[in-house]
Amino acid sequence: MSRIVLVSGNSNLELSKKISNILDVHLVDPQILKFSNGEIYCEMNETVRGADVFVIQSTCYPANDNLMELLIMLDALKRASAKSVTAVMPHYGYSRQDRKVRPRSPISAKLVADLLTTAGATRVITMDLHAGQIQGFFNIPFDNIYSSPVILDYIKQEIASKSDNFICVSPDSGGVERVRHYAKKLGCDLALIDKRRTDVNVAKAFNVVGDVKGKDLLIIDDMIDTAGTLCESARVLKAEGVGKIYSFATHGIFSGPAIDRITNSDEIDQVVVTDTIPLSKEAKACPKIKVLSTDQILAKAIHRTYNNDSVSSLFI
Repeated sequence: MSRIVLVSGNSNLELSKKISNILDVHLVDPQILKFSNGEIYCEMNETVRGADVFVIQSTCYPANDNLMELLIMLDALKRASAKSVTAVMPHYGYSRQDRKVRPRSPISAKLVADLLTTAGATRVITMDLHAGQIQGFFNIPFDNIYSSPVILDYIKQEIASKSDNFICVSPDSGGVERVRHYAKKLGCDLALIDKRRTDVNVAKAFNVVGDVKGKDLLIIDDMIDTAGTLCESARVLKAEGVGKIYSFATHGIFSGPAIDRITNSDEIDQVVVTDTIPLSKEAKACPKIKVLSTDQILAKAIHRTYNNDSVSSLFI
């Protein structure tokens, strides 16, 4: 009979342990070493022959080390005769490089897809892809699940239960579909920021499309990286005479000056992210940042995949 095995990399061990506890499945701790020249070595300390294996690894900072670690684990499991190997990637690194933006630029998200498949992944589960078309880069089953149930529960308990004078805001045109889903579930209107990206990690917000005056705002995005877009959007919105500004995102990358920008922003009242990416000490110490856990959703997705049940029904 088939059995389920959970394996965790080093990128997000805390989340892996939570998922293991929920599923009541032993978490295999592989022997992962790094040689003095930077090469990574991996060996499974337990047999996985004939098992359905789920490898939990976010390809977050340091992205290249965590990606290579994942690829080596997949190869080790494939060569150890696992029945199936599912890469559970709460955060899919390189997802913003999903198309050619210049004549001689790469499509790195496609390259990562090819690497995962070649390494031995038979299925991929990830959360809130930056670009949905990345699913088409794979010739193996791919599940893009969402953190919206967790974030919506928090909004309903902490914000909607105290006030109905709020509106959902998309920080750019690409996120309108995502924000429309939240607005429909919350029964509120939505607004849009007219944003232009002037350089890598540099964005300027120009106009607000929608009636936001006097309302509390819920800015909803898939990720917060340097927080430049967030702080610029909050500055423009505050000039419209709004109330409190809350920011919600699945992936809290918080690179570079992000924490300083959020801490020093007079416009932003709270930033809510999930634990798809482990936070740095500085981020944990920031009083404006709140972390929600995706352990229940990821555990359910793994359980349903193992039992050949529907994963999409989790979000109906």
